[in-house]
Amino acid sequence: MSPFPSTERTYHDPLHGAITLDGRDPTEALLIHLIDTPAFQRLRRVRQLGPASMTFHGAESSRFTHSIGVLAIARRAFDRIARTYPPLQPYRAVVLCAALLHDIGHGPFSHTGEDIFGSHHEHWTGRILSESAPLRDALDAADPDLIEQIRQVYLKKHPIPLIWQLVSSQLDCDRLDYLMRDSYFTGASYGKIDLDRILMAMRYDPVTQQLVVAHKGMTAVEHYLIVRYFMYAQVYNHPKNIAACWVLQQAFARARECLQQGRLDADPVVAAWLSGCCDHLPLEQYLAADDGVFTYHLQRWQQSQDSILADLCRRFIDRDLPKTLDVTHLVPAERDALLQKVRHGIGNPAAAYYAGLQVSLSRGYTLYQRGIKCQTLTGLQELSELSPLVRTLTNPYERAWLIYPRSIAPSYLTVQ
Repeated sequence: MSPFPSTERTYHDPLHGAITLDGRDPTEALLIHLIDTPAFQRLRRVRQLGPASMTFHGAESSRFTHSIGVLAIARRAFDRIARTYPPLQPYRAVVLCAALLHDIGHGPFSHTGEDIFGSHHEHWTGRILSESAPLRDALDAADPDLIEQIRQVYLKKHPIPLIWQLVSSQLDCDRLDYLMRDSYFTGASYGKIDLDRILMAMRYDPVTQQLVVAHKGMTAVEHYLIVRYFMYAQVYNHPKNIAACWVLQQAFARARECLQQGRLDADPVVAAWLSGCCDHLPLEQYLAADDGVFTYHLQRWQQSQDSILADLCRRFIDRDLPKTLDVTHLVPAERDALLQKVRHGIGNPAAAYYAGLQVSLSRGYTLYQRGIKCQTLTGLQELSELSPLVRTLTNPYERAWLIYPRSIAPSYLTVQ
């Protein structure tokens, strides 16, 4: 008897509609089984955009919903290409499992949490594949070599580049879904992309075995890259989002200091996360952490005897956030001088918890993992060589922010 369910499963998604997995298909039965594992269900409790809902109140979707969306796009993309190139069909399970599980290693507050706790979700994705028995056993039962092939996808070492490029490249199913999903839930109308046109333009080049795009689909891909640029500039690096992440980071920095002094009330999971390198935690302690566990502690710590910790937690919980000032135009020495001036104006030994400098980076288009190749009459060409528009997107854009309390007078915000 098959260890996998035999019925179909439907996930109703606000972007992709009904995503139905057919339990009679061995690969899709495996996907249903993987989704039902505790390690994957934990992603329901990890927000896709960390604390961004403090800026965009609809940004409350989870890593679970995103991962299901990436699977849906990867299935559409792969199945369409494999119909034209049937020899690719044996790799269907590798592509779809890798797409589904690509974010399973994310911890509390997603990317913001990685900055706070020093964890790396790619590292944990590898560990979960190896150490989480329900997940590992399901994959091994389907194919003893499947986990190793999924690892090759994540390391971009699979012998057929198309297989990993569908999951992780400049034009992958992960980026397609998160741009659409983040745009939808934040209300950022300039984040819409033409997914159907992009998927129709995706091709397989049998000579180089890589993912390429048809020349007629170039405009849709150009639009996708513009959308990505604006989403970084206007959503991911929004100054209010930077301020919210700053307060969260300072709260846990203070909590870590209190723990070292034996003055923190925390359960074993949170204490372990604050005590050392999170990448070396036992699997059980890593998987026991999610947004809810840490938010509960922030709520509790509002009554902490440490007045700084209590205040920082209250500010985060109540969304009493600091202000931000764009100081990109200042040289580093001027930024530091302004920061010291503001901290002096706070007049508190703990001023470093309330004022600081943050740098945001909007990544441009790069030749990361072979870039995007376009089919032309003379052969494959790099997209940036064909498109003047894409060439303008190749330079990353960096902005620097001064974060400071609302109580600071405007006179402190000038460089002498």
